[in-house]
Amino acid sequence: MTDICSSADSVSTIIKSRWACPKCRSSDLREEDGGIRCGRCASSFGVHRGIPLFLGRDVASTAAAVNVDLTILMSALNESENLRVLMTQVQDVLREIEIRYEILVVDGGSSDDTVEVARARGARVIMQKRPGYGSALTEGFQAACGKRIMTMDADLSHPALYVERLWRARDQSDLVIASRFLEGARFDGPLLRRLLSRILNFVFRHGLSIPVRDMSSGLRLYLADCLKDVVIRGVNFEALEELLLGVYMDGWSVSEIPFHYAQRDRGRSKARLLSFGVCLLRSFFMLWRLRSSIAAADYDERGFSSRIPLQRYWHRRRHGIVVGWLRNHIGATLDVGCGSSRILHDLPLAIGLDVSLSKLRYLRQRHATVVQGSVFDLPFQDASFENVVCSQVLEHVPQDETAFRELGRVIRPGGLLVAGTPDYGRPYWPFIEGLYKRVHPHGYADEHITHYDRRGLDQQLERAGFEPLRHAYILGAELIVLARRV
Repeated sequence: MTDICSSADSVSTIIKSRWACPKCRSSDLREEDGGIRCGRCASSFGVHRGIPLFLGRDVASTAAAVNVDLTILMSALNESENLRVLMTQVQDVLREIEIRYEILVVDGGSSDDTVEVARARGARVIMQKRPGYGSALTEGFQAACGKRIMTMDADLSHPALYVERLWRARDQSDLVIASRFLEGARFDGPLLRRLLSRILNFVFRHGLSIPVRDMSSGLRLYLADCLKDVVIRGVNFEALEELLLGVYMDGWSVSEIPFHYAQRDRGRSKARLLSFGVCLLRSFFMLWRLRSSIAAADYDERGFSSRIPLQRYWHRRRHGIVVGWLRNHIGATLDVGCGSSRILHDLPLAIGLDVSLSKLRYLRQRHATVVQGSVFDLPFQDASFENVVCSQVLEHVPQDETAFRELGRVIRPGGLLVAGTPDYGRPYWPFIEGLYKRVHPHGYADEHITHYDRRGLDQQLERAGFEPLRHAYILGAELIVLARRV
């Protein structure tokens, strides 16, 4: 099978025709053994899903370290009767699809013979240390050995046949969710529970801007790698929404398949409808604050379509200025600090560079030519671009002429640079920054460590070999300069 997380994914030829070792500037870089090696200085760099990692930090994958294809993770509390049936059915399915698997049961302190039943049927059992569904997931993920991890309930509400259906859909995305709300799906259960589930999922989906219809489904297939950096704070079932949000915000892909949710016919559900809804609503505000963080992989793209008028206008105005200036200047463009910006989509032969791997991973799903690297050591040959965009970067890094020299180094003589940064020499930015912090408290406002004004930015550009040509402002506060490399 093909592993969607393979570090051997091919690097774009557009990148390879321009790349250079950031340490010695040699263009003699070769793809080998799933990475990149410099033929001159022997420096090595990683590759993650076709993204060259020129910051020197490789991305380790569980795929090379384990030989278990799939972990079936079940949390159980007094489910012995259901486990007798479910584990037999699941094992029959797993034998048919012929993969290496393990069944891991996290027991929450059962008073019946749940542990004995699970072990007798070949499962590995761990005893849950802290109470709650969120803790069961955390402890289960830490103990799982599979390259992929499938979570399912032990109460027969998740039919075993979906083990195969989720496995067959594994290459669709890093996280595949069995959804009760897609066309072709079915949701059995009391009317009140179905109504409440739809309302809560609607609120979470639109409030958090996550393109998933069933955010509270517990039947999921995860690529184990995408769980490494996710922290679950939720104690109960609200952990599912938190987990999904963490995976999505880290730039991993998510998809859904239709699912028939069957109401349990043995034992009692551990979820209490009213308390479940209250916990979810309480957790929504915590998740909303997290969702608004600059750490979100889709932060820039989301700003372009924001429901906040000022933020939406700002992103679209910036996009219009940059694309308008460069659209007719034919040639390759490098977007330094690209984040998840739409600029790459609207300029031909564009390459994006950023320090954030999560944002590059998100962008890579839509745009093939992205690179992880630093503005202080651009991993490209001299004069390899006709245009360079460096917007919303300079205020986030120490004032250093190295960055300007690097921008000039990779632009051909006569090429264009678009540089953007807040203008702290005018009174408008402090006012807008204060307003922005109120509306968007987890945005960029507190991360501007270097303050430029128009004159200071022009002088820096001139010292680096640029001739400023045009200036534009967004609401008189953000300065955008078009300059020519002389």
